[in-house]
Parts: sequence; C-alpha cells; structure tokens
Amino acid sequence: MNLYRSARAVAGASGDDAIDWRSAADAAKAATDPGSITLDPGEREAYARDVREARAAVRAVAGVDFDVPETVEIQNRHHWIDANVATFERVMGALEPHTEDFPGIARTINTGTMTVLLAFLGRNVLGQYDPLLLADAPEDDHALYFVRPNILNAAEKLEVDADRFRRWIAFHEVTHAAEFGAAPWLSTHLEKRMEDGIAALSDGSFDREAFRDLDAAMTVVEGYAELLMDHAFDDEYADLRRKLDERRQGRGPIQRLFRRLLGLGLKQRQYERGKDFFEHVVAVRDLETASLVWERPENLPTNDELDAPDAWLRRIDR
Repeated sequence: MNLYRSARAVAGASGDDAIDWRSAADAAKAATDPGSITLDPGEREAYARDVREARAAVRAVAGVDFDVPETVEIQNRHHWIDANVATFERVMGALEPHTEDFPGIARTINTGTMTVLLAFLGRNVLGQYDPLLLADAPEDDHALYFVRPNILNAAEKLEVDADRFRRWIAFHEVTHAAEFGAAPWLSTHLEKRMEDGIAALSDGSFDREAFRDLDAAMTVVEGYAELLMDHAFDDEYADLRRKLDERRQGRGPIQRLFRRLLGLGLKQRQYERGKDFFEHVVAVRDLETASLVWERPENLPTNDELDAPDAWLRRIDR
C-alpha cells in the first residue's frame, strides 16, 4: 500500500470527463493491499465444486432453469478494482454529456471520491455476480468473482471455518445467478432505472420514481436470494449471518461513516425488507408463487407492495 502514490494519481487526474477513471483505479490500487491468491492444494477445485453444488441445490429448490458462468474467477483486491472500474464508468456515463469544460479541481475531487469508493469496496467485497456488469455482455463473457483475501480475512475475524464460509458465499452468489437467469430482462431493467436517476441528477433534479423503483427492485433481488439461501444451503448458517451483522455494527466510527455514505446500510435494509416480503408470500402460498416476480417486469412488487405482500398477491391473481 502506497498512500503517496495514491495521492499523486488522484492529483494527476486529467481528461475531459467528470472522473478520470484510470487515475481512480490506479489510486485505489495504490491505497489497497492486493492480498494473496496463492491457492492451497485443491482450493481452486473447491471453489468450482461449491459453485456446481450450489447450482444444483438452488435449481432443485427454486424450480428455475438457469446456469452459472463458465468462468469462476478467484481474484485479489486489485483484480476486483480493475474488473469493476469499467462498470462504474459505463453506469456513470449519463454524466458525460454534461461535463464539457469541466473544471480541473472538480475532476480531481470526483476522482478522489471514486478512489475512496473503489478502495473501500475492494477491501470488503467477498463475492460478486453483478447484474450491471453483465447487462450488455455476451453470454460467454459472464463471470462469477470471489475475492479470496477478503473471504479469508472475514472468516478469520468472524472465527468461522474458511471452507464453510467460502461455500456460503458461493451459494449466495449462485442465488443471484438464478434470479438473473430466470429473468433475462432484469439486468437491463436495473441499469435503465439507475441511468435515469443519474441523468436526472446531472441535470440538477432528482428522479424520485427512478430511485424508488431501483430500490424496490434491488430489495426483491436481495430478499429472494435470502429466501433461496434458507432453502438451499446444506449447512447451518444462522451463526454466519449473526456474526456478519455484529461485525458490521461493531466497526469503528470511520467505517460506519463509509458504510452510510456508500449506502451499505440501505443494502442491509433491502435484505431484511425483501426477506420479510418473501417469507410472507411463501407462508401464505409457496415458493413457486414467490418466483412469479421473475416472469416479467410488471410482476415486480411496488415499493408499497413490499410492505403489503397480500396486495401484491391480489394483483398477481388478477
């Protein structure tokens, strides 16, 4: 980790856009220890086996036909930053028409902000099946990521078996593959709502409906994944969830501030709210009914219906 090199990369931000993405990536990597991806004997096969077995279990539980990417990447933190900077750049592209003659000092500030974001996430993301990353990618370009140094670090701090924790992460990411496999329209739907919101912000307005729809859709994504995890994972997991929640709440004030600024508290709320919605639907009906959310965009529950699942059921029954 070299903070001087990181600061120098941010200070050297250039170009015509609001953010110098190459400088942001270079600065984030300079500020982040990459971690090791020197694998133990049999570890690579263990990752692949976890993904295969998770796919079989989730398919059986959900009754949804889907596949997982052919590529399962075991990354360090720098790999994750490089893989995601292009995604951030594409999603933020809605700002580009509004950045003519962009002041250099503002570009430097924006580049520094993105550096902090990439570095923080690079040190904390465990696994990834990212719908925005896949929105326009050919089928054979899809990839499932595991950030090995973060998985091992989290398992050690949580005092849980690393193999068991890795398997739990694999199951969680495969549930997301099931969702986007069942709903090919979903990634485009999410990206469109995000781009609408960003475009409005760049015009100096706030598209409340776009962000509300995006939040509702992501709540469904996270809640359904939690539902499948409950039914598909082949080991005890309550202690893993409890320890992760305790770790998030027990972090220092600076980390809690970062989580708030990055909206990670919102993500936790999405988990909980979505899980409550689907648990009610399954209790009243069944898992097959819950899976109707993926038939078409119109079947996604609205923001109000997430807190009133019976209203969603009445609408779906019409």
